[in-house]
Amino acid sequence: MTDKELYREAVKAMENAYTPFSHFNVGAAILTEDGEVFTGCNIENSSLGATICAERTACVKAVSNGKRKFQKIAVVCHEGAVTPCGICRQFLYEFAPKLPVITGPDEDHLMEYKLNELLLDGFRLGDEGAVLGVE
Repeated sequence: MTDKELYREAVKAMENAYTPFSHFNVGAAILTEDGEVFTGCNIENSSLGATICAERTACVKAVSNGKRKFQKIAVVCHEGAVTPCGICRQFLYEFAPKLPVITGPDEDHLMEYKLNELLLDGFRLGDEGAVLGVE
């Protein structure tokens, strides 16, 4: 799947965003190692803490379907290019530290970042000190 095709999937997902508070619509599409695409949008909640981002929604859908190896993720918002927030960066890092993140203001002006460039010194299971109580 090309970056443009994955970006288009993220745009479609963004249409389902539920954002009554921020009105900041985001869509994501994550490509698994075996070529499946899982999409997600951000879903806000009046408790605020229960709000979930598009990137985590897409990743959770993939993992809940048995997929844990990813090729790349596209992230879009209605205001132009966007990269994952801090929680999403750490969440995705758990599965793919070098995951390419595709974004841009439109499909003809795409940019690519590596997740480990967006999240310096991220940690994951198996890393020394990643589990509480380990020094």
